[in-house]
Parts: sequence; C-alpha cells; structure tokens
Amino acid sequence: MEEIEVPSYFLCPISMEVMRDPVTISTGITYDRENIERWLFSCKHTTCPITNQDLKFTDLTPNHNLRRLIQSWCMLNSSNGIQRIPTPKPQVQKTYVVKILNEAQKCPDMQFNCLKRIRSMARANESNKKCLESAGVVDFLASIMIKKKESEVSDASDKALNILFHLNPSDTELKRFITSRNDHQDHQFLDSLLQFMKSGDVQSRTNAITLVRSTLNVADPAQLIGIQPVYFKSIVGILNDKVSQQATKEALKLLLELCPWGRNRIKASENGVVFTLIELLLDTNERRVCELILTALDHLCTCAEGRAELLSHGGGIAIVSKKILRVSHLASDRSVRILCSISKFSATCYNKVLQEMLVVGVVSKLCLVLQVDVSPKTKEKTKEILRLYSRVWRDSSCIPSHLLSSYP
Repeated sequence: MEEIEVPSYFLCPISMEVMRDPVTISTGITYDRENIERWLFSCKHTTCPITNQDLKFTDLTPNHNLRRLIQSWCMLNSSNGIQRIPTPKPQVQKTYVVKILNEAQKCPDMQFNCLKRIRSMARANESNKKCLESAGVVDFLASIMIKKKESEVSDASDKALNILFHLNPSDTELKRFITSRNDHQDHQFLDSLLQFMKSGDVQSRTNAITLVRSTLNVADPAQLIGIQPVYFKSIVGILNDKVSQQATKEALKLLLELCPWGRNRIKASENGVVFTLIELLLDTNERRVCELILTALDHLCTCAEGRAELLSHGGGIAIVSKKILRVSHLASDRSVRILCSISKFSATCYNKVLQEMLVVGVVSKLCLVLQVDVSPKTKEKTKEILRLYSRVWRDSSCIPSHLLSSYP
C-alpha cells in the first residue's frame, strides 16, 4: 500500500494530525476543535498558539469548507485505508439549554430526562461546557443536590453531582455561587457536598471532596478562618475509609489549604486529624501521599494540640523518623521539621520524648542525615536538634559507633 501524503492545511498546527472538526479563532488561524479547546480551556491559555496574539474573544467558528474538503479527500483515499471523518454534532445553543432547564423546573417529572441531556452535552466538548455554565446549569444542578433529603442520596442528586464535577465550573462561577446569595444558601450547597462525602458511593465521595476543595479555593479568607469543625470530621472520614487514591489526595490537599488559617490547626487536631494521618502514614509507601501527610503533620505540629496528639500515638515519632531518607527530599525535610517541633516544644514530657527518640532510632537517623546528600535547610535543622540535646544523646549506647563521628 502506497504512502499517502496528507495536505499540510488539513493538519492541526498544534498536534500535526488531520483535523476532525476544524474551527477558526479570532486571529484567523484554523485548529482542530479538541486541540484548541484543550489549549484555551484546560490549559487556560489566552493567546493564539501560532501568532501568540492575545485573544479578546474565545469564540470558535466552524470551518465548514475545510471540513468538507477533508471529508472528500478521505473518501477519495478510502481504498488506501483512509477512513472518512464523521460530521461533528452541532454545537449546543444557550437558548436550547435555557428552554430544557425551564421545562425541568416547571415539571419535576422532566428533571431526570433533563439531566441525561445535560450530561450528554457536557461530554461532547469544552465549548458545550462553557455554554451550559453560561445558561445557568451550575445553579440548576446545585439546587437538585440541595433539595435531597438529609442523609439520603437519590439518583437525581447523585447524577447532578456527577455532571457538576465533569463540568468543572470556573473559578468565577464558583466564586459567584458561594458569595452572591445569602449565607444560609451558601451553607446549603457546601453542606450538600459534605453529605455526599459522608454517605455517597466511591465516585460521589471522590467528586464531592474535589468540589469542596475547588469551592473553598475561591472562598474569602474570612470564610476559611471561620470554617466549621465538620469539615475536618469529613476529611477524617474520607481518609479513614480509604475511599479512593484520588479522594485521599484531594482530602490531604484540602487539609493543607485550610491549616494556615486562624485556629484551623487546633480544630483539625481536636477532631482526630493527627491520629488519622499517622495511621495512614503507617499504611502507605506512595511517594506523593507520604509527602502530603508529612507536610500536613508539619503544619499541625506547630500548635501544642497537634504535638500532643502526635505524641499520644504510640507509633507517631517512629513512623515520622522512618520516612526520613526513604521517600524523597521533601519528605525528609518535613519529617525533620516535625521532629524539631516535637523536641523543642514538648516541655511537659521532655525526658520521655528524648528517651523515646533514642530508643526508636531517631537520633541515629538524624546522624545519618548529616552524612548524605540532603538540602542545606534540612541539614541545618538536623544539626540544631542534635546540638540542642547533645548532653543527653552524645554518649548514648543507642547510637551506632560508626555514626558518632558525625554527631555535631
């Protein structure tokens, strides 16, 4: 079979593949719809990939003439194994979306059918998602989620959550959603997500924690400072139940974003977060998860309540020490910082802590850190701990003789 040369103007300038749905942007350059939508909406670029001009408008105009040329060329070369590119579905119009939303709101029996249509439109392409968002679909889906009964997840509410997750609402839309209504309405939306985190299936709980994090990412500092303890209880539930790897990472990232604000570290410690993190750390070797856990523990150990919770767990100090030099440079750094906080600020159980750090091998591990390639900050923090307690540790039989030479 002879090799067919594809006309260059049939190729998308981004991927250099034959365009299936050619569209033209405001600079006059034609791209394949999937590629340019990924560039504009997923990667959030605001320029033309070829000319690098700023785009004042992101409207995509179908290039019907070029599409017909490509289809004709495919048919002419079908004997050489070239398959015809199907005609793309027409783009969704805002007026149509508003119409089916109004029908569903007037007649509840139409609601489930409306959700099926919205899901089908949202799956088609990014342009449809933007159209759905501008037509008020986010509010419509949220209203279905809010109306579900307490501790009950219906098919409609579950489907609404799934669609809302895949719509991936913009920061502007989420910001408007949590600030434009009265406080009671705001709490209802977030409360509905918390309810899904607690009682939904695996996918719903994963989607819910992801949406909670996205929503709180655009919240005002005052809202983050005043966050209720129920959020930390919900995070603990996700982590304890090991819902999914994605849900675990989202819960840990949400925790890291909440900890710096106000008394949130205390709230987290009082609601069992530290104990849960240590249990999770004992049970995982996945690099990114370990890094997130240790970073969260580093934050929490800057408050007395967090340090007390870590010390109350029989394996707290041992597992933190174990992760040094076994996961990554970041994990080693966070582990040393945690041990520094524990050793410097645990005055009420001073002797017990120092003795435990000797017995479980923390001091030996710290001596080893000084002999290997770690960041200067990690090494300096390690020296600070060893110097601070050299009177207690330097001549201990718990430290192997070959490491004593590195004791500062």
